[in-house]
Amino acid sequence: MSDITRAVATLRAGGLVAFPTETVYGLGADAANPEALARLYAVKRRPVDHPVIVHLGRAADLDAWAETVPTAARVLADACWPGALTLVLERTERVPDAATGGLDTVGLRVPDHPLALDLLRAFGGGLAAPSANRFGRVSPTTAAAVRNELGTDVEQVLDGGPCAIGVESTIVDCTQEEPRILREGGIPREQVEALLGREVGVGGTTRAPGTLAAHYSPRARVVLVAREDVRVSAEQALGAGQDVGVLGLRSDTADSPDSCVTLATPATTADYARALYAALRRADEVGLDVVFAVPPPVSGLGAAVVDRLKRAAASH
Repeated sequence: MSDITRAVATLRAGGLVAFPTETVYGLGADAANPEALARLYAVKRRPVDHPVIVHLGRAADLDAWAETVPTAARVLADACWPGALTLVLERTERVPDAATGGLDTVGLRVPDHPLALDLLRAFGGGLAAPSANRFGRVSPTTAAAVRNELGTDVEQVLDGGPCAIGVESTIVDCTQEEPRILREGGIPREQVEALLGREVGVGGTTRAPGTLAAHYSPRARVVLVAREDVRVSAEQALGAGQDVGVLGLRSDTADSPDSCVTLATPATTADYARALYAALRRADEVGLDVVFAVPPPVSGLGAAVVDRLKRAAASH
């Protein structure tokens, strides 16, 4: 029996299967099965009023899950799917309350990963798939990270290698006259605006995954610092007897003290996004007390990286 065949059987029986996407690894459950969704929430330790994203195998499946699809949503789906974009739309009756946190809307996306698409198309339905970690913790970007965190709480982990983007999808609320970005992610705001031919606001009151003030958090304290403050901040923490790590673009962390743990040295913002969660997980693996992180420029994919760093820092 192939891995996909076994995974489909597990999902149809109400079990959980972790699988790779281009953003992070997701913890999949049958999105039409309330009992499977209840188990998903329990394993995640996720509040029941916090919605999950339903992953689809094809853009053509959109109308089966969304009651109405405005023009803006069609434009974005046509241009970005498969891809790191989630659309929030009015849900159809087939979507259980357990997948939406009780909302009348549902988040939908088609992931851009061959193994995820093989699984979704073989399953033939939607998979609710939040990140495959405990709620509020650092998202996994490798199969090993999923196994280390969830262990036997997940029946199967499909290994598709490291995630290509490394931060979650961009979430766009298309239920109002003017679309709004609820969470910045793998599709930059500038791209969304170019596709729609208008400015798009960021933030909103609609509940959506990954939008709590504190999220994506390692046990180590995360502190955001400017490039010119890295050395002084690190030296002060080292002098207080703390184990210190630094994280930032290679050019921004070159002046850090030798006794610091350099968690990652990305050369570009895209590299930073790919390295971010693995670096935060490593901080806990080596027992660091504090991580001084220099944010990248807030443009393109950098906006999503800065968002994740701020939410990680807010947990302490």
